[in-house]
Amino acid sequence: MSGTELEDYDDYRTTDVLVVGSGIAGLAAALGAAREGADVTVATKATRPEGASSWWAQGGIAVSRDDPDQFKEDILTASADTADPGAVDVLVEEANDAVRDVLVDTLGVEFDTTGERTGDRADDEFDFGREAAHDEPRILHVDASTGKAIHVPFLNYLDERDGVTILDDTAALELVSHEGRVHGALLERDGDVTPTFAGATVLATGGIGDLYSRSTNPDGSTGDGIAMAALAGADVEDMEYVQFHPTVYPGSDEEGDGPFLVSEAVRGEGARLVDGEGERFMPDYHEDAELAPRDVVARAVQKEREATGEVRLDVSPLDFAGEFPDLAEKCEERGVDWESGIPVGPAEHFLCGGVDVDTRGRASLDRLYAVGECSRTGVHGANRLASTSLLEGLVWGLRAGEDAAAYDPAVVEAPELLDRDPALPDNFAREKFHRLRRVMDEYVGLQRDPDDLGRAQAVLRRLKGEVDAYVRTRTARSLYELRHASVTALLVTRAAAENDESVGTHNLVEEPATPGAD
Repeated sequence: MSGTELEDYDDYRTTDVLVVGSGIAGLAAALGAAREGADVTVATKATRPEGASSWWAQGGIAVSRDDPDQFKEDILTASADTADPGAVDVLVEEANDAVRDVLVDTLGVEFDTTGERTGDRADDEFDFGREAAHDEPRILHVDASTGKAIHVPFLNYLDERDGVTILDDTAALELVSHEGRVHGALLERDGDVTPTFAGATVLATGGIGDLYSRSTNPDGSTGDGIAMAALAGADVEDMEYVQFHPTVYPGSDEEGDGPFLVSEAVRGEGARLVDGEGERFMPDYHEDAELAPRDVVARAVQKEREATGEVRLDVSPLDFAGEFPDLAEKCEERGVDWESGIPVGPAEHFLCGGVDVDTRGRASLDRLYAVGECSRTGVHGANRLASTSLLEGLVWGLRAGEDAAAYDPAVVEAPELLDRDPALPDNFAREKFHRLRRVMDEYVGLQRDPDDLGRAQAVLRRLKGEVDAYVRTRTARSLYELRHASVTALLVTRAAAENDESVGTHNLVEEPATPGAD
């Protein structure tokens, strides 16, 4: 887009550090920058707090305890040895200190313990859980609502901290960049677009769940940060590695019966997956059975659902209501008889790739950072180990925030967003999203056929072209979200088509072509 003079905007803001997103990664970046004395603005689409991905995290946050070497080995093994060992070193070496510093000492998060809560708790008093592909129990948790227990006090803490401004219900539409340097972003709220110029910009926009019909992500997970960075010229990597969670209650079309994630921690405590005939099947797929890596379990669950009609999570080996009261309550609210087994199936859960960054969260464009799920740190490789996402967001968020605080903002020419044509019908974006999701579900899901990936690219290129044409003369949040989703979907599909090796979450099969999705 061409540049425009600032007089064309009603107002503009300046801030030392602009953080886009309010999950644990974005909040950690804000904290890291504020601790360095920077003036920080957090812009988030979320209407607090449920709109942020971290709020929905169930299982917990993994730590190294007294064995970072084993933690590293588990991460590398789960990734099919595709994770970056240097990045994993950063994660496991800083895990304990970051969690204790921020979550325990600063925020006072009361993780579950093995006995009575005391003022100064030693690590061995925490009730560490175990999840798939972990060699030992090392996961701190608060029932099955760990994300909520972290996110709410984190938001409250930053709300009360001088120098931090949180703008909710605010979307970033486009980055402001000039000659390879990012100077902030155009922010939209209630239809008004305001340039916000920053010394450094940190993208923490979460995942891509809106690209699929069934996801564990909150609504609005449209890949905004990845798309904005890519459109500005930043490098993205590992976009083909989309993780599907194997145990999600699928819900139904009935009101109040929406899907929900059944934490991997439930399987860690002994729950078993059974097919439509009541037979346990995971030992036939992997020696670790229900605790195999997520990609293995997800494909097995999908195969058994297709073969026998359904898969249920048998929770009879544990005290389900006692150990997971939040999940038991969700079942009861939806009329699910968990004593007979919880119906489950795979759903899109986490993108392992994203904006390519270094160990400080720095992207390939100057003064642009990315943290959390929208980033590609190298920690996850082709498949993420359970309960490492909150930890990665915390560690890289702190590092990026501290680094980003070193720069002063500069006011430059901002992109021109035109809004001269009539508004599009209310259902325009919804219909386009339906088309996009149909393509991603059929062609770019758990298993991919190379020919189908070619077909998907053709459909998505046409869709992106249509959306780009509308964006040139209209400015609306829903339209920009659709643009970001179409760009991100195309990046995922293109990366999948270019990778001819099945590894981790990227699984190629040669099957007859699926009927056209266009």
